[in-house]
Amino acid sequence: MTEKLRVVVVDDERPARSFLTSMLRGFDDVALVGEAASGSEAVALIERGEPDLAFLDLQMPELDGMGVVRALRARHLAPLVAFVTAYDEYAIAAFEINALDYLLKPVEGARLRETLDRAKERLEHGELPAEQLSRAEAAEEMYATSVRQQYLDRIPVRRRDEVILLPIAQVAYVTAERELLHVITARGERHTIAYRLKDLETRLDPKRFIRLGRGTLANLDMIAKINMMPGGTYVAVLNTGKQLQVSRLQSRILRERLLKL
Repeated sequence: MTEKLRVVVVDDERPARSFLTSMLRGFDDVALVGEAASGSEAVALIERGEPDLAFLDLQMPELDGMGVVRALRARHLAPLVAFVTAYDEYAIAAFEINALDYLLKPVEGARLRETLDRAKERLEHGELPAEQLSRAEAAEEMYATSVRQQYLDRIPVRRRDEVILLPIAQVAYVTAERELLHVITARGERHTIAYRLKDLETRLDPKRFIRLGRGTLANLDMIAKINMMPGGTYVAVLNTGKQLQVSRLQSRILRERLLKL
């Protein structure tokens, strides 16, 4: 294969995205088609740019790496995919068993070279897109099953010399502020922890919590009603009276999940 390998990079964290794109620009046999900061941007970019290989961050808000693969499958788009993730034993096991390529953050140059060579080899041998999509689907199911067994029942909150074990059922919603999370209870108590929202989301049962926007998670049992807003978005009103804006993308997901019989 003499042509350059056309790649895209998808990661919601700018430093991680910049680090990987900078490394890729150092390879003479790679052409960077573009980069995306979200899953929805990624689908549009891949549809438009038709890359050979997509580097997808596994954990992204609203539409994660696996969600991007599902969206691509629905649109009959099938670039080769390499997932990029922080260390996650369940994801790694699922990827390895199903022969999917992955990179651990921070990405190492030698390991990135291996991924690029593997992608070129698969393209040269004409691997069928359906084969990779089938493996990704199997990996997704395995990963979801593994993570589901590890959902949190309580959130540990450190306060001075003690740790409060906050039951999940008491959490009304969670908002993100840079590297901090503010956990608000049904009684209006506010707890702050140093954690990333997308990491906490993977530890919470999706049957109990729903993403409302890039920086907000809400307890489904606490949502009393949904107000429709102009432009097709919503505002979720909690039992406490607190109103939480729902992003445009999550409004579509919320509509399918909660507002239809």
